[in-house]
Amino acid sequence: MRLLHTSDWHLGRSLHRAGLADAQRAFIDHLVATVRTRRVDAVLVAGDVYDRAVPPLSAVRLFDDALHRLAALGVPTVMISGNHDSSQRLGVAAGLIGRAGIHLRTDPAGCGTPVLLADEHGDVACYGLPYLEPALVREEFGAPAGGHAAVLGAAMDRVRADLATRPPGTRSVVLAHAFVTGGTGCDSERDISVGGTAAVPAALFSGVDYVALGHLHGCQTITDRLRYSGSPLAYSFSEAHHRKSMWLIDLGPRGELAAERVDCPVPRPLARLRGRLEELLADPALAPHETAWVEATLTDPARPDEPMARLAERFPHILSLVFEPEREPGAPGTSYAGRLRGRSDQQIAEDFVTHVRGGAPPDPHERAALAAALEAARSREG
Repeated sequence: MRLLHTSDWHLGRSLHRAGLADAQRAFIDHLVATVRTRRVDAVLVAGDVYDRAVPPLSAVRLFDDALHRLAALGVPTVMISGNHDSSQRLGVAAGLIGRAGIHLRTDPAGCGTPVLLADEHGDVACYGLPYLEPALVREEFGAPAGGHAAVLGAAMDRVRADLATRPPGTRSVVLAHAFVTGGTGCDSERDISVGGTAAVPAALFSGVDYVALGHLHGCQTITDRLRYSGSPLAYSFSEAHHRKSMWLIDLGPRGELAAERVDCPVPRPLARLRGRLEELLADPALAPHETAWVEATLTDPARPDEPMARLAERFPHILSLVFEPEREPGAPGTSYAGRLRGRSDQQIAEDFVTHVRGGAPPDPHERAALAAALEAARSREG
């Protein structure tokens, strides 16, 4: 059986001020085309369909279009809710939608009830484990306190108990939205540690032929049978070096597994540039990044005039500007307050100006103005 594993669509999300609606629509086109041309038997979507609990109408329309197109191909789709989704909203009309072959698994109580897929070699039991917030589902599973591992472990116990009742040779697939130990995160993922310890061990999923994971945005392999597809698009500059893709999984008659990465379309590359403003404006080696979405980190000791506007002349798609002034070698690493001890009022005032201007001290005219202001203040006190 050939499975296409994807996750973390985050429909409705943008990258800084750049809208991604067209890029997300292009991804859905690519997904549908891949299902058709690669003869996919089932699609697995491992959570975070939307970027927030109440998505914009444009995102809902795109999701609706994706479901209609997948249903029209006659290819079953199994989809779970993630920590960004509202499980109740996403699961509305799940029973009715299921008749069209789109199986939404958003209710924790249904973790042990699989979607049964079949090929010429028999059944594949596909279990959808939606994102399980420990504080909200602990009672449902009768799990002890202990965070995500406790509730996911209890959910997997239900999976294994149901699987034990299936005919011998039944293959198994689990969809889960979690942070599995050994995975590598990035800046665009929402922390899921509110309800307890976030990371769960890979061994928790033992006894399953394939685990389609969602939550982490980088495509990665925890073990041969536990994989993150990652997000189809970059949602932060920390993903600048990600290769965005989906997993094409071939599940053999006895659970043998072969995996292939299918690249996703890249709407515009991301680039993280670092240096002084004049260097970034003049360096010919940066020419390939002139069409990229850019995050620039300026290291000028003093903040330059109009840096964003000047950078935009060369990099018209710049989205983010960060300041990290270079310090002189051997500059003290103590706090600003510590550097003030034992200094005169004039020195403190000059140090303050130097500090807030990223290392540029006041010029003679400014020093004279500071001295006059301090003298006027002392006169008033007297």
